[in-house]
Amino acid sequence: MNESVGISRAILCACCAAPGKPAAGEGFARALAARLADEAGIVVETTECMNICARPVALALKAEGKPAYLFAGLDPARDLEDAVALCRLYAQAGAEGILDARPAGRLRFCLVGRVPV
Repeated sequence: MNESVGISRAILCACCAAPGKPAAGEGFARALAARLADEAGIVVETTECMNICARPVALALKAEGKPAYLFAGLDPARDLEDAVALCRLYAQAGAEGILDARPAGRLRFCLVGRVPV
C-alpha cells in the first residue's frame, strides 16, 4: 500500500437487492471483509444507500489523496474474487488511482464513475 494516501475504504450498499430477491450487500461485505482480513490498510464497510438501486450491488472505493470510484452490478455469487482483486489494486494504487484494472476481471466493466481528487 502507498502509505502517503492512507486507508482504503471499500463501501458496499447494504440495501442493494435485485427485484424479488433479498438485499445482498451486507453478506457480500462480510465475505469481502473476511477475504481481506489480513490486508493492512483496507477497511470494508456498508452504507444504507448509494442511489444506484437499478444496478445492485454497488461498491465504492475511496481513500484520502486518491480518486474515488463507484461500481455497480456486482454479483455476490460470482464476483467475490474480482472484488478482492479490485480492493487490492486500489489499496496499492498511488494518488493517480488504478492505472490497469484488468486484474479486477469482470468488475472493470462495472465502473459507473471516477471522482478525481
